[in-house]
Amino acid sequence: MYLDPVFVYAKRPAWAVLANKRKKEYNRDYEILKYNVRKVYPYAVKAAWVYHDVDSVLNGLYSKDAKKAYKDAREQQLNNEFKDELTNLTITQGQILVKLIARQTGKSVYEILKTLKGGFKATIWQGVALFWSNNLKNGYDPNGADADIESIVKEIEFQQKYFSK
Repeated sequence: MYLDPVFVYAKRPAWAVLANKRKKEYNRDYEILKYNVRKVYPYAVKAAWVYHDVDSVLNGLYSKDAKKAYKDAREQQLNNEFKDELTNLTITQGQILVKLIARQTGKSVYEILKTLKGGFKATIWQGVALFWSNNLKNGYDPNGADADIESIVKEIEFQQKYFSK
């Protein structure tokens, strides 16, 4: 006999301990987080794929001019494809996107910018991010501060794996 796959959710606070009002607030906050993660997760996956693709192409190029031309062309292509969509994200969604990119690539967004654009431009973008209550140097801690995000991402990946056929 074959059974359908089952997804086990991460451990949450004991509901018996929380007051009824706190339960509602926690559930509301978790649903908002879930909505935001679901909205930006595809961008993080695409960003990781693009980063690895660009990195592999740049490793194959030896001329400094060829690398610069490729990076400029790719940046223009990505701006045309995603700029309008990404500028409409909320501050919270931007913060989650930074964390998810760090999760997908294993590097902070600041490190990626520093590698591709240089240290000065990475510092400028970090300053802009700090102005908007974000930090491009944020890493990803799946067992600590980002445990709720991790459980939502695991749920998304599970659903894509088993229910997108």
